[in-house]
Amino acid sequence: MRRLKVLFVTPEVEPFVKVGGLADMVGALPKEIAALGHDARVMCPLYASTKRVGEWKNREEPLGVDVGPEARWARTWETTLPGTAVPAYFIEHDWYFGRPEVYSEASDNPFRFAFFCRAALALCEQLGWIPDVIHAHDWTTGLLPVMLNTTLRDGPLGKVATVFTIHNLEHQGLGPRSLVEFSRLPLGEYRSDSLESHGSVNMMKGGLYHASKITTVSPTYAQEIRTREGGFGLDGVLRFRSADVIGILNGIDAAAWDPASDKALPANFTAADLAGKAACKAALQERLGLKADPHIAVYGVVARLAHQKGLDLLAEALGHIVERMHVQFAIVGSGDERTEAMFRTAAARYPGKIGAFIGFDPKLARLVQAGSDLFVMPSRSEPCGLTQMYAMRYGTLPIVRATGGLVDTVVNYDEGSNRGTGFLFREANSAALYQAIGRACATYYDRREEFRAMQLRAMAQDFSWAASAPKYVECYRWAIESRTGTTLEM
Repeated sequence: MRRLKVLFVTPEVEPFVKVGGLADMVGALPKEIAALGHDARVMCPLYASTKRVGEWKNREEPLGVDVGPEARWARTWETTLPGTAVPAYFIEHDWYFGRPEVYSEASDNPFRFAFFCRAALALCEQLGWIPDVIHAHDWTTGLLPVMLNTTLRDGPLGKVATVFTIHNLEHQGLGPRSLVEFSRLPLGEYRSDSLESHGSVNMMKGGLYHASKITTVSPTYAQEIRTREGGFGLDGVLRFRSADVIGILNGIDAAAWDPASDKALPANFTAADLAGKAACKAALQERLGLKADPHIAVYGVVARLAHQKGLDLLAEALGHIVERMHVQFAIVGSGDERTEAMFRTAAARYPGKIGAFIGFDPKLARLVQAGSDLFVMPSRSEPCGLTQMYAMRYGTLPIVRATGGLVDTVVNYDEGSNRGTGFLFREANSAALYQAIGRACATYYDRREEFRAMQLRAMAQDFSWAASAPKYVECYRWAIESRTGTTLEM
């Protein structure tokens, strides 16, 4: 297939700015696309909190951005994704992005990212680099396909195809009707089969109606969002676009997440020799004030304490678990204040059995992944999930609810069958979670050989981007053919 020009337009990208898994994806996938021989580039806003990793240079020519009653001006910075030649462009505008947070709670949030969409497209023209396909991400870039399909249809960008990836359908980017005029979109786009939703502009909805192709971050999530229960009000749109919705499982950076070489760990290990994992377990117990015991089952948690993640279910059951089972818990996370308080209280009530770090420490998070025996993810919904993949890579068996990407990555343990890489449960309640943790506990103590075999299977799984990147290239080809009406040469 001919060399493609692929532009990633994103609100976050690892290692420069990260809120969640979106940053991991956009930090890794362009590298794999470039390794396949394509011209991949990335555009992102420049926030006050952006880390200036590597060498940066400022483009002298200011960037005019057509939003509002008159053009606004931005500055562009250039660098590359670390360790690669993949260009990364950061758009600086203090009014919209000179604040530390990525997803501001301020009322101008939709306007910030409408500006960013226009700026990304304007920068393509300024660079004289017209991509074959733009890979846009989540509601923050939802207006970009609308702009290409309307006001830019007859210009240099008129034949650019779009692939729009849903990372989390729950967040949709709602703004007032005036957002349409600000974005310089035709007022006629404020209708139910484009941008309008219950009296507001819905940026996610616009992306879903106008993108050439739509992807989600796991095959199961692609099915779930087309149901009333999982569609967050947009299931009808997704059923309408069903032929263009594709589920492609996210990958992980296998080099960055490798227990054999991870410099954040006190000891390294492999599937052939787990002695280093035992050393990590001892270090984790010491770090979080757990009783030193190499034989006890340690359950790890690393998560945002949000309703979606279901950690309130664990908090409710935690006392019953540690009173009835011979286990320890190593918890790292922050978010919902009530759930934070419940974990703090549990750690104080059961010293030596529960260790909780409220906040985020990336080095400690890796130690939890490596030093735990089991990893708990009771998510109510999980578009893909990465931490369960990291856990398996480190020989830590996940306990997950059967939803989204968790179903696509974790094979349920079946006693005596020589299969499974973790433990699944279905109902989103504390009783079902309690039973799953109990089943894992019994396996850990009573079926040690099967537990060890599961660890080896988990560590052997290939979740690298090398497996998923060719699927995206194929999706780009479909998008381009759909947009231009021509078949690409292979």
